[in-house]
Amino acid sequence: MDTATTQSTDQKTADAFASSWNNLPTGSVYTTDQFVDWFAPVSKEDVSGKSILELGCGNGSLMSHLPLWQPFLIEGVDLGDSVISCQKNMAITGFRNFKITQGDLTEFTGQGYDLVYCIGVLHHLKIPLKGFEAVLRNVKPGGRFHCWVYAREGNAVIIYIVDPIRKVVSKLPWWFTKYFVATPLVVPYYAYAKIISLSKIFRKLPLYEYSCWIAKREFAFFRHVAFDQLVTPQTTYISKKTIEQWLNSYPEINPGSTYIIFRNGNSWKFGGRKK
Repeated sequence: MDTATTQSTDQKTADAFASSWNNLPTGSVYTTDQFVDWFAPVSKEDVSGKSILELGCGNGSLMSHLPLWQPFLIEGVDLGDSVISCQKNMAITGFRNFKITQGDLTEFTGQGYDLVYCIGVLHHLKIPLKGFEAVLRNVKPGGRFHCWVYAREGNAVIIYIVDPIRKVVSKLPWWFTKYFVATPLVVPYYAYAKIISLSKIFRKLPLYEYSCWIAKREFAFFRHVAFDQLVTPQTTYISKKTIEQWLNSYPEINPGSTYIIFRNGNSWKFGGRKK
């Protein structure tokens, strides 16, 4: 594991997430189905035999699924001490050709990769565009990129109710936020999600699609998601218009390759290829 000392505007966010990721059981918090869902339309054919870079790898919960798709190389970059957990979680996969680097992803420049992805990270950066530029910078010509962010659209409940709470509790010790804020806060949503996922008659209710997705998981995963939302000092909800501007602003992006997909009614997957 390579390490680099850096002063970053995103250091507080990285430290907050490290508190989250480094206090979880060993292994991925995501199922294989969730991994496949987050990556689509990227598939095994896009990964097999290729060099892969994850910007903002956390504890490796996504990266540790990649060996199933038989890449040639996996590299992960994260600013926080979550790289400690990432190293352990990658080691237990049995895949050997991987490298974990601790450093600011917005400044990282590697060797050039067939696929660069950044899932659940750009919206937590002080300057999300710098993260997107880092994604593009690290894709080799002809390679592809894939990102996922919180949407401005479909998240009114989170923006106007949860986010004000986040701005307060993110300043508190992580253990207090997790056990005394996230846990009791998520109990009513856990019940709500389980109930409305039972029938399409509830499809007009807030967060219906997302609730159907997360309702398949146990309470511990609900709490993990809630804690992740509350522990960070920085969150930006990104609109489709902003993503369109990003994809149309860089001449190195092949315009015929781009896509924007609304996922679960409250987030965006987007990507494309480099010329």
